[in-house]
Amino acid sequence: MVTLKDVTSNPLIQEYTHQTGEYMKFVGYTDHGLAHAEIVAQRARAVAKAAKLQPREQELAAIAGYCHDMGNFLGRTQHHYWGGLLFGQTFQSRMEPKELTTVMQAIVAHDKDEIKIPSLVAACLILADKSDVRRSRVFDGSPQNRAADIHDRLNYATTGNEFVVDSKKKTVTLKVKIDTALAPVMEYFEIFTERMEYSRKAGERLGFKFGLVINHFKLL
Repeated sequence: MVTLKDVTSNPLIQEYTHQTGEYMKFVGYTDHGLAHAEIVAQRARAVAKAAKLQPREQELAAIAGYCHDMGNFLGRTQHHYWGGLLFGQTFQSRMEPKELTTVMQAIVAHDKDEIKIPSLVAACLILADKSDVRRSRVFDGSPQNRAADIHDRLNYATTGNEFVVDSKKKTVTLKVKIDTALAPVMEYFEIFTERMEYSRKAGERLGFKFGLVINHFKLL
């Protein structure tokens, strides 16, 4: 039975994820490497546990979270498909077909095409992935780069990020602190509106309500 520990120690998965981090740095994008993978895996497991998914589904959510972006080194545009296929190739002889396809499908679903969420495992991954907004994701924090790139500007301006999962209230809340001297709150909505909508739908798939709080103001 493949566990997250098996995945994180697999040399192919490690290299795919490492090369993704290097490639995204090269093309001037935010961090999608090991640090992002670890955060998303942890948060996906937390959501799955709060939603009372079976222990094995919790493990699959964490696995999908860790591997979801590793296809980026083959190309950003179709990275979710590359990631799903790479996972299948790596573990097809070691996982039950149902588990294998669940993880593959979740990896593909995290980057929306038709805003369809095929499984509870995919919903956990989506909520975890869209929550990772932080300054340390920015490779080049220079004023010139921040002025030119809204994604880097907003991640750099994010000085606090708290992901709160409440199993009793059935809520998942992303609490973000933004330095408005570096980026106005309205810019957050320019690039994150679709992501927050996807998070809302993922929460609904689990029977949870997604909430967004920026600088102590509840916006969703």
